[in-house]
Amino acid sequence: MAHNGLLQSDELYKYILETNVYPQEPEPLKEIRALTASHQLSFMGTSPDAGQMIEMLLKLTGAKKTLEVGVYTGYSLLLTALTIPEDGKTVAIDVNREFYEIGKPLIDKAGVEHKINFIESEALPALDKLLEDPASKGSFDFVFIDADKINYLNYHEKVINLVKVNGIIVYDNTLWYGSVAKSEDLVPETLKEGRTSVLKFNKALAMDSRVKVSMAPLGDGITICRRVY
Repeated sequence: MAHNGLLQSDELYKYILETNVYPQEPEPLKEIRALTASHQLSFMGTSPDAGQMIEMLLKLTGAKKTLEVGVYTGYSLLLTALTIPEDGKTVAIDVNREFYEIGKPLIDKAGVEHKINFIESEALPALDKLLEDPASKGSFDFVFIDADKINYLNYHEKVINLVKVNGIIVYDNTLWYGSVAKSEDLVPETLKEGRTSVLKFNKALAMDSRVKVSMAPLGDGITICRRVY
C-alpha cells in the first residue's frame, strides 16, 4: 500500500489506518477520499490520519468559526463542516474553484454546505480583506493551512491576527516528505524549493513567542500552534 506519509513501513501505515482511522471515518469522508484518489493531484489531499487529529482538535476546542487556506477537493473542509456545530461557519480560501467543485456534490450531499463560505482567490489578498474588518480580528477558533509552502510565513503573519488567543492554527506538510532531515544533495529537485521554504518556516515558528507549537508526524507532518497572545 503506497502512501505519502512519513512512516517507512507501508504495512505499519496500513495497520494504523485500518485499525484506528477508517473505522471512525464518517461515510461522507470515505466517499470524498475515494473520489479524490483517482485525481492526478491526489497527493495534495489531506491524509486521513491527519484529518482524524484535526477532528479531535476541533472537538476539544469547541471550534465554531474556522478558516481554511487551501481546499483542493475538500476532504479537510468537509471534515470541518461535519465536526463544527450546526450554526458553525468556516471560511475556505482557494485559488482553484475547479478542484473544489470535484468534491462539492459530496459536501452538498452531506448537508453541510450552509456552513461554508468558499472564496475563490489568492490567499494573501483574501486574508488581507478579512483583516480589514475589525470584527474578524481574533475571531476564528481554528485555522488550517495547506497551501503553497513558499508563502507559509506570509500566511502565518496574517492568520495569527485572525485566530483568537488560545485558538489553534494547524499547518500541513511541515516535514515535506521527510526531506527536512536529509542533506540537500539527497533531495529530489522537485522537492528542493518546498524544502527550503518549510525549513525556514519551521525555524521561524520555533522562535515565535506568540505561539506554542507541537509537530506531529501524521500524514506529511502537521504542526499544531496555539496562539498565546
